[in-house]
Amino acid sequence: MAEAVSGGKVEEEVVTLSVGAARKYIEEGERLLEDGDVVQASEKIYKAAEDAIKLLASVHAPDIYREVEGRGRWTVSTLDKAVRSLESKLGEDVGRGWDAAWVLHVEGFHEERLNEAAVKWRLKHVWRLVELTNNLSS
Repeated sequence: MAEAVSGGKVEEEVVTLSVGAARKYIEEGERLLEDGDVVQASEKIYKAAEDAIKLLASVHAPDIYREVEGRGRWTVSTLDKAVRSLESKLGEDVGRGWDAAWVLHVEGFHEERLNEAAVKWRLKHVWRLVELTNNLSS
């Protein structure tokens, strides 16, 4: 299931996920940060966390994943529900990583209020979340 998780009829928000997807986004975010593009780096790092949550939910919270498939899309409240469920199973790195990513998404990307140091500080928490997908078979 972790190699590729397909949402079936579900369109763009329950896309096919792979174990390497989140890592690809976070590495791209790091490159953007090195290039000084704090805004786009914030969004790529957030996207890494979002994909990690979706992938982890497909394996460790299948009831939530099925709920999303039935609805046809992820919502903020469903992501939050998945984070809480995953944290109870996988530990606090899930919640810390998600909270850091959410700040990057809102304050770093939408509001453009974070500087490079603020993004770098949050990056380590998102990396810990993304690394949890390494334990899934590929």
